[in-house]
Amino acid sequence: MVTWFAGLFYLPRLFVYHAMSDDQASIERFKIMERKLFYGIMTPGAVLTVIFGLSMIWHSGWDMYVRAGWMHTKLTLVVILIAYHIYCGKLVNTFKHNLNQRSHVFYRWFNEFPVLVLIGVVILAVVRPD
Repeated sequence: MVTWFAGLFYLPRLFVYHAMSDDQASIERFKIMERKLFYGIMTPGAVLTVIFGLSMIWHSGWDMYVRAGWMHTKLTLVVILIAYHIYCGKLVNTFKHNLNQRSHVFYRWFNEFPVLVLIGVVILAVVRPD
C-alpha cells in the first residue's frame, strides 16, 4: 500500500515537471521516469494492495465487514483511487505521445487529490464509525 501511495503522490509531481519542461532531453527523461514508475512500481503496488486487502477482509470474516457502513465508504474510496490510478496511466500515455494540453498548475492541483482520499481512508480504518 505504501508503494502504491508513494507512486500516486510522485507521478503527478513528475507531470508537473514534465509540463514545465521545454528541452528534449528533459522531456525524454520524464517519459522514462513516468513509464517506469507507473508500470514498474505503482501498478504492481496497486494490484498487491487490492489482493492483500480483499484477502484480509475474506480471512477476518467477510460477513462482519459486509454489514459495516464504514467499510462500504472505505472501499468506495479505494475504488476512487483505482480510477485515479487508471487516469494517471492515461496521462502517462498522453505525455508519451507529446499530446499534453494541460499546464503545470493543473497537475499541481491534481497532485493533491490522493492526499484527501488517504486522509479519509486512514480515518475510516482507525475510527471505524458505525
